[in-house]
Amino acid sequence: MDNKKSVDNKRKVAKDKKPNFFKRIGLRLKDTFSELKKVNWPGFVKVVKKTGIVLAVVLIFLVVITAFDYGLLELLKLVSPKG
Repeated sequence: MDNKKSVDNKRKVAKDKKPNFFKRIGLRLKDTFSELKKVNWPGFVKVVKKTGIVLAVVLIFLVVITAFDYGLLELLKLVSPKG
């Protein structure tokens, strides 16, 4: 009777045991590539348009921040004592 319990316990431990590290990484990669196949990727034209919009917004912010920085620098020159 004890022998049967011992075998059942070993089977239970073997079931509960995680797969080894490399097997888990392989399963994770397999799941990742499976999900990437389901993604609805945008077309080239759409990507180029969105990239153009992002670059335009960055350029606008660059001009605004540079103008603000220049204005603060000129204000600092007026306030600071001349040495």
